[in-house]
Amino acid sequence: MDDLLPDLCDEFEGSVTWIPVQWQDYGGNVCFSGYIETLRCYEDNSKVRELLASPGEGRVLVVDGHGNLNRALLGDLLAEKAVSNGWSGVLVYGAVRDASALQKMPLGVKAMGVCPIKTEKKGLGEVGVNLRIGSVLIASGDYLYADKNGVVVSAEPLTTVEPI
Repeated sequence: MDDLLPDLCDEFEGSVTWIPVQWQDYGGNVCFSGYIETLRCYEDNSKVRELLASPGEGRVLVVDGHGNLNRALLGDLLAEKAVSNGWSGVLVYGAVRDASALQKMPLGVKAMGVCPIKTEKKGLGEVGVNLRIGSVLIASGDYLYADKNGVVVSAEPLTTVEPI
């Protein structure tokens, strides 16, 4: 189903929250969902690497990069780790790179934009913390649903989404 979110928002009105950010699609799967793991980091994707190297089990990594577009928090090598470890998707409130390679991968990737510059590696970042993106509170353990209409979150699982 290409337009999942309008149906979810109608059926579960009051149970889903739309994140009011105009996300760009970069991954090969534009429709994806999963249990959320959160990460807050700034111009350092060390923790992104650590998390995506662990078993994803269909989860979605939500990365709060503070909306910064000066460094890419995800590129093709980390996306390959995500795919091989079973992650459903990555939502980056910031930038990604290797856009052409990302679109060929069976992974949901949404971000604010692109930047060809890699991050510093200092081992910094906070995993499993509550995030606030676009005025929406997002917690590890919530559920994310994404398609071309954007992104919604819910405290409870709503449906199973087949990646497209």
